[in-house]
Amino acid sequence: MIGLLDVTKAILPHFRQNKNGIIINISSIGGQMTFPLGALYHGTKFAVEGISESLSYEVEQFGGQVKIVEPGMIATDFGGRSFDFSNDETMAEYQKIVGALMGAMPKMAENASPASVVAEVIFEAATDGENQLRYTAGEDAVALLANRKQYDDATFIGGIKSQFGL
Repeated sequence: MIGLLDVTKAILPHFRQNKNGIIINISSIGGQMTFPLGALYHGTKFAVEGISESLSYEVEQFGGQVKIVEPGMIATDFGGRSFDFSNDETMAEYQKIVGALMGAMPKMAENASPASVVAEVIFEAATDGENQLRYTAGEDAVALLANRKQYDDATFIGGIKSQFGL
């Protein structure tokens, strides 16, 4: 998050001077919806979404644009090293949800998109000439975000809970 803010702060004078520029921030579907045990991850992605959307109003007045790329599950080590978290096994109250999430990760990863999908979407956002804020990367992301928009909170969250056996 600090890097995103530092880079944005550094580039904005160039945007103002040139009356042009595009910032493309990488978020995640995790900036529009959540999974269990992802409070910090989702909090940062929601922040990327909010900062980017708010900033888009500000830079538009001098020809700038902000775009957000929202990948779904990508075939990387996200489910391993990147998803590492501290699990204190003495906290019995959390073990059911930890087990459910760890058990679901391999299945979720089966339908992961290759990283090239994200690169293609970034290229599209940079070159399409559209005044579009959000770009979704990956078929799973498209489906999940469509479901998130279609259902009310209780229905959608209930579906996530049932997916994890909660």
